[in-house]
Amino acid sequence: MKTFLTAARAEALFTSPLATGSRPSFDAVDDAIRIAVRNHHGVRGCAADVAGEYGDHPDVAVPRMRWARRLVEELYAARPSHRRDHWALVA
Repeated sequence: MKTFLTAARAEALFTSPLATGSRPSFDAVDDAIRIAVRNHHGVRGCAADVAGEYGDHPDVAVPRMRWARRLVEELYAARPSHRRDHWALVA
């Protein structure tokens, strides 16, 4: 299911230092998302950085977002009742 939360998580993961194409664990991704949201002062900050990367480096941004979106969809779909599903995506 593609939702606002999925998109916000993917944007935050996009801005994280995790390597594109890597297969980190759920916990590593969840932590990276929370840290990215905090470091970028919320979801809007992550979205702004994603937009900047699309403008500056679209050749790199497209595959990174595909990776981030796919990883978020796979990992969070496998854990629909995970305790952190209810944390706010704001700093």
